[in-house]
Amino acid sequence: MPKVSRIIPILENLLFFWLGLALVLSLAGDRLSIPPILQVLGRAHPLILHFPIVLLLMAVGLLWVSDERLKRAGAQILLVGGNLTGITVVAGLILASEEYEGDALVWHQWLGVASLLLSVLIYFFREKSGKFVRISTGTLALAIILTGHFGANLTHGEDFLLAPIQSKEVDLVTLEEAEVFQHLVQPILEAKCIACHKEGKVKGELRMDQLAGLQKGGKNGPFVVPGDLEKSLLIRRINLPKEEKEHMPPKNKTQLTDEEIEILEAWVAAGASFDQKVTELKAEEPLFQLASNKFTAQKSYSFDPASESTIKDLNNFFRKVNTVFPGSPALEVAYYGSSTFDPSSLKELKKVREQVVKINLNRMPLADVDLGILGDFSNLEELQLNTTGITPTQLSSLEKLQNLRNLALSGNQFDSEVIGALGKLKQVQRLFLWNSGLNEAEKEELKKALPGTMIDFGFDGKGVIYALNPPKIEFETVLFQDSMELILSHPIRTAEIRYTLDGSEPDSLASPIYSNPIWLKKTAQIRTKAFAKDWIGSQTANALLFKKGINPKSYKLAFEPHTRYSAKGATSLFDGIKGKTNHTSGDWLGFTDNPLEIELFLEPDSKAQTLDLSFLFNESAYIFPPESVEIWTGNQSGWQKMPETPSLTATKLEEVRFGVLSYQLPDTDFEKLKIRLKPISKLPAWHPGAGAKGWVFVDEIIIN
Repeated sequence: MPKVSRIIPILENLLFFWLGLALVLSLAGDRLSIPPILQVLGRAHPLILHFPIVLLLMAVGLLWVSDERLKRAGAQILLVGGNLTGITVVAGLILASEEYEGDALVWHQWLGVASLLLSVLIYFFREKSGKFVRISTGTLALAIILTGHFGANLTHGEDFLLAPIQSKEVDLVTLEEAEVFQHLVQPILEAKCIACHKEGKVKGELRMDQLAGLQKGGKNGPFVVPGDLEKSLLIRRINLPKEEKEHMPPKNKTQLTDEEIEILEAWVAAGASFDQKVTELKAEEPLFQLASNKFTAQKSYSFDPASESTIKDLNNFFRKVNTVFPGSPALEVAYYGSSTFDPSSLKELKKVREQVVKINLNRMPLADVDLGILGDFSNLEELQLNTTGITPTQLSSLEKLQNLRNLALSGNQFDSEVIGALGKLKQVQRLFLWNSGLNEAEKEELKKALPGTMIDFGFDGKGVIYALNPPKIEFETVLFQDSMELILSHPIRTAEIRYTLDGSEPDSLASPIYSNPIWLKKTAQIRTKAFAKDWIGSQTANALLFKKGINPKSYKLAFEPHTRYSAKGATSLFDGIKGKTNHTSGDWLGFTDNPLEIELFLEPDSKAQTLDLSFLFNESAYIFPPESVEIWTGNQSGWQKMPETPSLTATKLEEVRFGVLSYQLPDTDFEKLKIRLKPISKLPAWHPGAGAKGWVFVDEIIIN
């Protein structure tokens, strides 16, 4: 007991020390320089905070009982718990200096200090009155709970506590409703990025939980540069090798999937818009294609379906009534045969007026038809009236259709009178007016009348030269056995398709003209372009196709690949499986500190003639062509080195792509091969990581 009596005064004095230090750090911590050794203490905050919480709550419970011995025990536990609380609060305040900010931090910080202050007050004034003890200990218990709550919000997110009881239903978004950022990009950022870049924890001065923070960027530059993958910090960081310090997400966090990386890259390449709708993208854009795979075109409806017998009765030779997709209550109606069209048949559709969402009346003679009947179709979303002879007066009946989103009026001749009629249809989102007879002034006036509507006036190509789409390359597989048929095609039949098979750029004069299917009998790097009179030549389409080779009898790597990019070891180089464009897919062997050096032992009489090396190139991720390639052939008399040929070189950041280096082997007898690929030792000056080590990524070695 004498020893304990000497310790108690020390602990009592320490309470004031911790409280004073906590107040100093709270009020002036941003102006203090924290030494590294104390930063270690700060990072221990999550490890030590649980024990004082238990002690304080235990002390609160004991101070409420009437037994004097238990109360004394409670006071001693409170003294120890108060000191540990002081250490925890000080550690937390030191940790808060490391890129934490926001309301949650402020509440967590001051509630922690308040808990320490209450502990001190309760300990020294516990004998004053029972009422004081009950009120102060109750307040302390509440402060501890709230401190823990805001701490959990900082670490796990604001919805951490109530997440298990919150609804997990996900709203289905249709392609028509989807927005590029909100529905395609933001969910990726929320799942993989925001934990380290949100209110309360802002690493690199970059906040990603609010739009303004994304647009502002961080201390290392802009988050994204619209249309520029090379300068966009987001794209550079996600493509760095995982073991790089700046790779995002950090290697101990859940990584982005191939699809997520593709979406983010396509979003930046398409302009990194924060308010664009998916339907505003061009159909051929990669981002639209990714979105079309993600979002359903099958909108859900709340109204009841029509009976099957009613739908069956409405179907005949000139009218088809079908569900918009199997199982949907929504119906679409299409009319056929203008010579047999009977306007009175529109009245028959009243039986399903609640269920009809689309009506196609293209080419039906509607010049004198009363379209007032359509005003009863409250759920009608799309109406096609192309080449129907409709007049502006008839369009006034469409004002009642508040759900009308798409209206097609192409092929009808209008004058300025139509502007007033269409200007009242503010609910229409897409309006098609090809060959409508409107002049440029009238078109501009209509645009002003409908500022929220996308109006398509069609294409006028007079005096304008447009670029062709690239040809389509069709083949069965990337790795073929003996030979494979290669088919090139273009939607414009008069377009001339030129191609090369050696990786060189095709031109409109010297390159071969495609006329019949090409039969490949060896590894080929095909590039093809389309040319036509009065058109600009297309962009290049390309494909890298490999002829499967002979498998070596055995092989031996001199150096193991990097542990993170080891695939299935040397076996991966001869398994006939082509890697994906993502270097983290597990199909590639990656080398950076050591070269790829491998010895191959061939079967007798293999008569190897060619050697193809299949690479991945991604300069943004430091993956370059090899700095040098050395090849030896060998037999019982020793090794003979082949003359070195220049390797490929990279001169700028390019898109992720496959590459191949092909070599003609000497016409001599040899039983083994040795290949040595040296990674680039220093990245060039034009690269953001200039001077750093580069990587070589290989997935196949093919011998024929």
